[in-house]
Amino acid sequence: MPLRVEVVTVERLVLSDTADMVIAPGAAGVVGILPRHAPMIASLNPGELRLKKGTEEVALAVTGGILQVEPDKVIVLADAAERAEEVDQARAQQAVERARASLAELRDAEGQAAAQAALARALARLRVAEGHRHARHTPAQND
Repeated sequence: MPLRVEVVTVERLVLSDTADMVIAPGAAGVVGILPRHAPMIASLNPGELRLKKGTEEVALAVTGGILQVEPDKVIVLADAAERAEEVDQARAQQAVERARASLAELRDAEGQAAAQAALARALARLRVAEGHRHARHTPAQND
C-alpha cells in the first residue's frame, strides 16, 4: 500500500503522487515515512524532500513548512517548493554566493540568522538541481 503524497504551497499544487517512502528535512532531523506511519505533524527545515517509488526517486527543494503524516497519506504544506527540473541552477548558485558573502560581511545576530537561512534555502535548491542533472546524465547500469 503506497503513500499518497501531496506537496502544496500558497501558489500551487506542486506534486500529487504516490510513493513507497518519503524522506523529509524535519526541524528535529531527517524524517523517513513509510506506509502505516503513526500520525504526526512536524515542522520542516529548508532542504531536500525525496519520494522513493520502487527504484525511482523524485526530489524537490522545500524552503520550510509543515509536514502532516497520516497512515496512508503525507501532506507537505511548504513555504515554497520546486521540482528538480524547475530549479534554475545558475540562479541557485548565485544565491549561494550572495548568502555566503552576506555571512562574511554581517556581524549582527539577526543579519547572520537571515543570511544562514538564505544559504540553507539556496543550497537545498542547488542540491536538488545537481542531483537531477546527475541522474539524467548517468547511464543506467545493468545488474
